[in-house]
Amino acid sequence: MVSAEDVKGYIEQGLACQHVQVLGDDGQHFEAIIVSNLFAGKNMVQQHQMVYQALGDRMRQEIHALSMRTFTPEAWAQFSVR
Repeated sequence: MVSAEDVKGYIEQGLACQHVQVLGDDGQHFEAIIVSNLFAGKNMVQQHQMVYQALGDRMRQEIHALSMRTFTPEAWAQFSVR
């Protein structure tokens, strides 16, 4: 069974991130907040595709569902001030 820490590690291994937080305790459904400079200039779909690419086959085999919020560091700084 996959843990939230496992998913966090998978994302961090495949994508340069400034911050990753993953929640989920049933081993299949997870929620993530991902902050990366690589998201700059990309729309939300492109950002999510980058995360899915970092996870690779794990999205088909180990992770049933991943809900995510992606931010550039600048957007995250504005969001987290609220």
